[in-house]
Formats: sequence, C-alpha cells, structure tokens
Amino acid sequence: MTFLLYLLLGLVASLIGGLYLFGVFRQRRPGEPPLDKGPIPWLGHAIEFHRHPVKFLERMKQKHGEIFTVRLAGMYITVLLDPLSLAAFVHESEEKLSLSKFSVKVAERIFGVKISGHEKHSTLINKHLRGDGLEVLTQTMMSNLQDVMLQNICLSLDRKTWIEDNLSVFSIKMIFKASYLSLFGKVSQKSCGSVEKAKEKDLADSQVLFSEYSKFYHLFPKLAVGLLTPWEKMEVEKLKKSLWNALSVQKLKTRDNISRWVLDVEQDHQEMGMKESMIDRHMLILLWVSQSNAGPSAFWLLFFLMKHPEAMSAVKKEVDDILKESGQKVVHGGPLINVTYDMLTKMPILDSALEETLRLTVTLFLFRSVIQDMAFKMADGCEYQIRNGDSMAAFPYIAIHTDPEIYSDPHSFKYNRFLNPDGSKKTTFFKAGKKVKHHSMPWGAGTTMCPGRFFALNELKLFVFLMLVYFDLELMDPEEEIPDVDTSRLGFGVTHPSRDVRFRYRHRV
Repeated sequence: MTFLLYLLLGLVASLIGGLYLFGVFRQRRPGEPPLDKGPIPWLGHAIEFHRHPVKFLERMKQKHGEIFTVRLAGMYITVLLDPLSLAAFVHESEEKLSLSKFSVKVAERIFGVKISGHEKHSTLINKHLRGDGLEVLTQTMMSNLQDVMLQNICLSLDRKTWIEDNLSVFSIKMIFKASYLSLFGKVSQKSCGSVEKAKEKDLADSQVLFSEYSKFYHLFPKLAVGLLTPWEKMEVEKLKKSLWNALSVQKLKTRDNISRWVLDVEQDHQEMGMKESMIDRHMLILLWVSQSNAGPSAFWLLFFLMKHPEAMSAVKKEVDDILKESGQKVVHGGPLINVTYDMLTKMPILDSALEETLRLTVTLFLFRSVIQDMAFKMADGCEYQIRNGDSMAAFPYIAIHTDPEIYSDPHSFKYNRFLNPDGSKKTTFFKAGKKVKHHSMPWGAGTTMCPGRFFALNELKLFVFLMLVYFDLELMDPEEEIPDVDTSRLGFGVTHPSRDVRFRYRHRV
C-alpha cells in the first residue's frame, strides 16, 4: 500500500512538473505586460511566428499594444514595439538585459564554440575595422572587388555586348569572393609560378568555398532555431567540417596578404590556450559575420537603383563626379581605378540610398536575456515588470522603419529620404511630435551596435561605385515587380528575395 501511495504521489508530481514546464500555470502578474500564451501548450505561438514573424508581431501589436509577452516554444519573450522606448531598451545595463548571455548560447548552438574575452575582441575590432585599420582593409577590398568583377567580362570584348545574370546570386557571389580574399588572403605567387596563375587559383578556390558556404547559409535559419531534420543535421556538420578545414590555421600558413584582423584574432586565441581545432571554428564565425548581410544588401541596393531610374541617375552622377575630382577615368584596357577611403566619405546621395535600402530590408531582432527581475519604464511613463529568466526583444522594422508617422509612405523606396534640401544628411525624424532618438537601426544601437558596420558600409559602397563606373546595368524586365521576401530568413538581418531577378550588364559605352 505504501509503495502504491509513493508511486501515485510520484505520478502526480511528474504531472504537475510537466504542466509547469508547459506553462499551464503561468499567469500575468500585476504590473506585467499583456501575456499571450498562444493556443498550444509549450509551443504557444511558435508555429505562427515561424511561418511569418512580421505578420505575427503586427497582429500582436494590434491586439495588445506596443509591449506584450508571448510564449514561443517554451520561451517567454517580452516584445517592445514602441519607437520612443527603444532607447531605454538598448541602453539598459548588461546586469539586467544581457546580450552576451544570449550571444554565447547562439554561438555554441550554431558554430560549436564558447565565446569569451569580449573586451579583447572589441579592442581588435576597433583596431582593424575603424580608423587606419579600416582604410587598409577598404583598399584591399577595393582591389579584390575589381579582380572578381572583371573576371566575368573580357576587357577586349565588344563594348556593346550584354551579359545576363541573376542579380541575387551575382551580388552575393561578388561580395563573398572579394571579402574572403581580403580577410583570409591569397595563395602564394611562388607556389603557382606567376601572378596570373595565382589569381586564377584564388578565383577558382573562392568559387569552391562559395559553393560550400552557400549550402551552409541556406540551412542557417533552421539551424539557428533548432528545426533541422536528422538528414539536415548531418549535412550541416559535414559542411561545417569542410569550412573549418578551408579556413584552418594550417591553411592560413600557406597564404599571403592575410588581414591583420584575422591574424590578430588567431594570435589572441592561441595566447588564451585555445586548441587549434577551436580556432578553426572561430575563423568560420569571422567569415560568417563578414558575409551574412553584405551580399543580400548589395542585391537590394542594385535592384532599387535599377528599378528607380531617377535614383540610378543621381547616384551615377555622384559616382562620376567623385571619380573626376580624383583625376581618374576608366580607360578601356588601361589600369584599374583607385577608389580611396576618402572618396567613399563624400557620397551623401549613395549614403542615403543605402540607408533607405537597409530601412526597407533589415528585419533584425534585438534579443536580450533578462538576468534579474526588473522594471522597464516606457517613454509615456508606464512601468512594466519583467521576469528574471525571460527574454526581451525589440523589432525596429515594425517599431520604427515602417511606421508611417515616422516615414511617410514607409514601404516605398525614396533614395533621397535621408537627405535635407541642402544635400546634407537628414537625421531628424519625429513620432507624436517627439524626436525619435534612434530613427534608423539596421545595425542595432548603443554599446551593442554592430562593430563591423563601417567595413560593411564601405564594401557595399565600393561594390556599387565599381559597378556603376565600369558597367551599364538594367533589369531584363523594366516592369519587374519587387520580389517577395523569403519568410524563413525574417528576423535574421537583411531579407532575401523569394526569387531571383534577371539583369544584364556591359562595359559602359
């Protein structure tokens, strides 16, 4: 009898524990944001959210307002969509809202590494992706972009001959190859026998790596949220091993002109006593952060320029004027042009077109782990209690970038939206009569703002500058509609088109 009683009590305890884990007993406490647990125990709204995060959050905003808590696959996430309160969110202390704790979890799940030494990493990034280090890397990127771009079109080819291609694949591939060669160096010329043979091998090797990386990148969204099938898990592990090998410390020893940033990161990890195999994994992180958003951004920027002739005309004139001021011109069969860091800082029209592109296409979640019970004060004075152990997230795409009160006709591309009438940069936007402190957040904000944004901006501007200097560009179909986005990548940064777009290019006549 005693045994049966203990068994019954155990079953009851297990049942209650299971119900607790499924969130059955969680209720909204006084002072907390509205709670919406969703229709399915534990899963909550995970299926709807995964299907289309933007539409889901828009529905929740209409139902609950600009702050609410939802359950997603066992997680409770408080979502903030008030543009005037985002400053308080991004500037909250790490002791309350932690990005590092969240980042460590993500890095371990995706790349199989444990991130540590954040202060040293920040020092290295500031050293190489700002100031003099950024100028050096920009010049290297400029040289490699021209090598990669011009490999597809013979300089002796009839100038009137058009080359057709898929814009998304073209843009992502150009950015990938040039970034890879700029960061991880080139094969030794001595090992190839000549400069030309070394260049051919670099381009061939970068194409092979691009093919492997593209497969990994395609599976990345499902990997990030843990929805890979058993076969896909095996495929991802196979691809990661291939990429780790291609970027390994041993392979780097055979290459020349490696970025000082990559070399310093490698040396830093060695001094920490990290195993070489783990350093190889960190090299993949460096490749990923340099690629994940740059290629898709290049696609959208070129697409919008070709879609809007007035924008293309304005940017092309600015590019031509800058080149002329530098005393250079493109000569058929002559030397390549030299686009300096200083030249890229004098392009307000391209800057505006690029910022407008990012406003329309970046759907980035700003996640934080809640480290302690805390009170979050909104801009209107309302205060909400947020629980320790939950997560908190902001979504600038809805909160700011597509708010019609902040941006008129928010879903339309206006290349000069971020320009004042006198041509200077526009930085003042309002909501309910109040200035929006962070009016554009494609890179995040505050101390956690993307540290590589300056290099990313430079490589995008270089890409467009060189494309417009060397080529005439046009859509194959002048009436081409803006493609829908790939919903599986919403929330991971720059959106991807659900289909590619055909375009053509030729040497400028």
